[in-house]
Amino acid sequence: MPIEGIKFSSASQDIHPLGIFEAAMIFPHPSGSIRLKVEFFVMNNGASQHFILGNDYLNIYGIVINNHKDRYFTIGENKRQKFAFPPEMREITIIRQVKNVNKEKFVSDKLIEAQINTELTLEMKKELIEILFQYREAFSSDNKPLGAIKGHEVDIMLNGERPYPPLLRKPAYPASPRAREILKSHIDELVKLGVLRNVWHN
Repeated sequence: MPIEGIKFSSASQDIHPLGIFEAAMIFPHPSGSIRLKVEFFVMNNGASQHFILGNDYLNIYGIVINNHKDRYFTIGENKRQKFAFPPEMREITIIRQVKNVNKEKFVSDKLIEAQINTELTLEMKKELIEILFQYREAFSSDNKPLGAIKGHEVDIMLNGERPYPPLLRKPAYPASPRAREILKSHIDELVKLGVLRNVWHN
């Protein structure tokens, strides 16, 4: 977007803006991702491309940067003592981190209410989130409300031959048609979730 009616200047010269563009940035965090709308200004003569200290930091420590042909900076009230930048700056290698969209979505959706121990270091938190994401199929989902944990099945064998156990000889509890319908819906739901299996299940 073009810039109109705004002037920019550094400590030693005017800076001519070319334009501005907006970008939405997301900072993932276990307690909830932070979404910020950031504006970036593109400058035509911004020579201090290798100096990344913020303006507040410069003001606090009295650092003044000169961006003319002989680039240097001063610190504090002593303007005579000049500190020069290295004549040859080593090439900066830009490393672009490949974003894992699925992982970010997992953190923002599944771990939004997770209470991770505050005593863990940043590296330990990263490892924990990586493990949770690796085994994310174990968590509940819309299709699997109880998750995908296996190994906790219990087989209950009922004796259906005479003589019947005392509990099977008792008459069934009386229930109204409406109560039976509700009970049947609950049993069907448990069968659907895999909590209960009928005797003919393979």
